[in-house]
Amino acid sequence: MDHLIVGAGPAGVVAAEYLRKHDASGNVTIIGDEPEPPYSRMAIPYYLVKRIDEAGTFLRKDPGYYDNLGIEVVKDRVNAVDFNKRSASLGSGGTRGYDRMIIATGASPITPPIAGVDLPGVYHCWTLDDARHIIKLMESGNNVVLIGAGFIGSIILEALAKSGVNLTVVETENRMVPRMMNDVAGGLIKDWCVNKGVNVLTSTRVQSIEQGDPLTVNLDNGDHISADMVITATGVASNTDFLDGSGIKIDDGIVVDEFMQTSIDGVYAAGDCAQGKDFSTGGFNVQAIQPTAVEHGKLAASNIVHGHPQQHHGQVNMNVLDTLGLISSSFGMWMGVENGDVVERVDRKKFRYINLQFEDDYLVGASALGLTDRIGVLRGLIQSKIKLKEWKQKLQNDPTRLMEAYLANTQALG
Repeated sequence: MDHLIVGAGPAGVVAAEYLRKHDASGNVTIIGDEPEPPYSRMAIPYYLVKRIDEAGTFLRKDPGYYDNLGIEVVKDRVNAVDFNKRSASLGSGGTRGYDRMIIATGASPITPPIAGVDLPGVYHCWTLDDARHIIKLMESGNNVVLIGAGFIGSIILEALAKSGVNLTVVETENRMVPRMMNDVAGGLIKDWCVNKGVNVLTSTRVQSIEQGDPLTVNLDNGDHISADMVITATGVASNTDFLDGSGIKIDDGIVVDEFMQTSIDGVYAAGDCAQGKDFSTGGFNVQAIQPTAVEHGKLAASNIVHGHPQQHHGQVNMNVLDTLGLISSSFGMWMGVENGDVVERVDRKKFRYINLQFEDDYLVGASALGLTDRIGVLRGLIQSKIKLKEWKQKLQNDPTRLMEAYLANTQALG
């Protein structure tokens, strides 16, 4: 059996390891289009602040790891796939055949429609090659503009601020991490960053970037900012262009069923390119976070090698972010459900916040700031679908009693 994995991120690597473990005689090949060994993009900020070197970003640290397992890693690009012939066309020429395929090509950063965004000195922070350029300009005292304060942007913000640059963050929405936090929590994160010396401009848009030394960043409010470097972090999109015209079903990402199989028999998809099942809604969408990618990769591989397909019940949408020492988190339907109940508590001076979202007697979503000891409990209450009964009212009276609620209900179930 020839197993071909397109994509060398966490989903692809975990899938390859599982296939090798459970199919000792099959051929396992990973094709990735970057020159480095498979690595984690989430580790790049640690490289930027020099907590790790480049090798520290690698998903597996032993240089001979893949060879020793009998996993072939090919550094090339798949330009197209012919599913009728079970063949992938490579950028370097030639093709690769397969019996089973897992597409785990991840996502790429979206380039915002800003004049001058392609100028020298303007970068994404997505690949190790991007990081090599950025780290040269992360000198203390340099002026840096970061466009976007979403989840990825805020991770980059952490690294930039710690480097000592003069940092300005420009976000079009009225708060930071708008797809993870509501107005109250997103506003508190902004206040926290400002208190730490970061200039955060919300409800502001970059109109253009002008060439020069330094660059000039023009804002829609008429202001102009000089910048030694500009970094864009305005979202990502699934890598599916190479599948155009192939016949595979694509929506926001590659459409898969509960078993991670695509519309093409014997072809599976996993990670940021896959439109997988959402635990909270029961629907299918792209959930671009590493824990989901790992789960997808393992499940797809399992359903290839075992005769009893394993159904995916969906991944809880979960984000945990450290922004200059302030931990924020959101889970499930953190924005609430129609006709649902909600309780929130905020201590602005201490930067503490909690928001619980209920549907009937169930906790279906939550968001929090500065409450690191509640993260596991919040996820557990949502994922376990525990009927809270009288504990719903108790949590509405005091939402900090999460641990008591969890223990009371799980012990009752036991």
